[in-house]
Amino acid sequence: MITLDTAQNALKTIYLEAISNQLNNVDPVFSMIKQSSADVYGRNIIKLVPIGLNGGIGAGDEAGQLPATADSRYVNFTSSLKNLYGTLEISDKAIRASQNDEGAFVNLLTAEMDGLLQSSKFNLSRMFYGNGSGELSTISAIDATNKTMTVANINNFAEGMLLDFYNLNVLDANMSGVAVLKVDRATSKVYLDKVSTTFTETNKANYTMCVQGSKDKELTGLATLFDGDSDLYGLDRDDYDFLVPLSYEFDSEDDTFNADFLQMQIDDVEIRSNYQPNIILCGGSIYYKVMGLFSSYARNVDIANLAGGVKSVTFCGIPVLRNRFESANNIMLLNTNEFTLHQLCDWEWLTNNDGSILKQKEGYATYTATLVKYADLICNRPNAQGIITNL
Repeated sequence: MITLDTAQNALKTIYLEAISNQLNNVDPVFSMIKQSSADVYGRNIIKLVPIGLNGGIGAGDEAGQLPATADSRYVNFTSSLKNLYGTLEISDKAIRASQNDEGAFVNLLTAEMDGLLQSSKFNLSRMFYGNGSGELSTISAIDATNKTMTVANINNFAEGMLLDFYNLNVLDANMSGVAVLKVDRATSKVYLDKVSTTFTETNKANYTMCVQGSKDKELTGLATLFDGDSDLYGLDRDDYDFLVPLSYEFDSEDDTFNADFLQMQIDDVEIRSNYQPNIILCGGSIYYKVMGLFSSYARNVDIANLAGGVKSVTFCGIPVLRNRFESANNIMLLNTNEFTLHQLCDWEWLTNNDGSILKQKEGYATYTATLVKYADLICNRPNAQGIITNL
């Protein structure tokens, strides 16, 4: 007979490992980044990072004095562990209806886990490419009558999302937990289940929006390296050149987008940092422009096999991928070996005081279970990364 205990044991012993593996491979680039529990102290990450080269190197005479030693320079990167959650819900009625049918019970749990997995993969991948603020997009137009908004980056939205809206950085109580009913990608319109009286075309510049409860609490994603903020990992970029990645703005009058241009930017990153990018990441429609560039070559295009069975074309041996969450025509040049996802633990079920996973939702005939991971992303060498904008 299927019981609540049966469901909890299945979540612990059968589903946890499988879903954990999939959540650690939400994106081909994310899959290339190592994960570690090192450098985690309490609620924070404190990582000792070397600056520059060891100075005790030199050439000399056969019987001459050896090179003098030189102290290596280090700084501490600091960041707080981010709290990543994913919650599923099972009704008491559904459990009782399948208590004498193991097949129906398995189908019930599998459907719930698939829903949790798809939502978590979408949001984790989006966070990975973001800047930690949680802001999804700027708003270009509002139609309060039809409860729609037109956004600059439609890629960050999906049906079923729950959003919080902030008016001048203060949560609008009437627009907390707003559900996304429909996403029209052709017109970049998002349909909402409710709007407040202040959420108008006149007032749109005052509003920002995030996934429910996530404002300024998301992973320190890739965009953090390139957002121009003076502070990075608790240090001032003005004091440390190695915290500044390559940033090149394409000039359509002076620059020509071709293989030579792309190779020059790759070489520039290597000259500045001694590290060559191992991923070319394209945002917006620039990926198709790169494909057009490859098609003009009078040779075969090499294919790379990446983690998770993903195949990618390459440029001079470097895989070229598309960033599905970036709407701007930018190219990131990344060295994924210099990133680490520091975590307190891998994905685990949040347990109640009695050790149970499923908990009745107060006032409702439903049970909830929550996956949790405490982690954040750190780049050891920001100057080994680069971005080309305005392509």
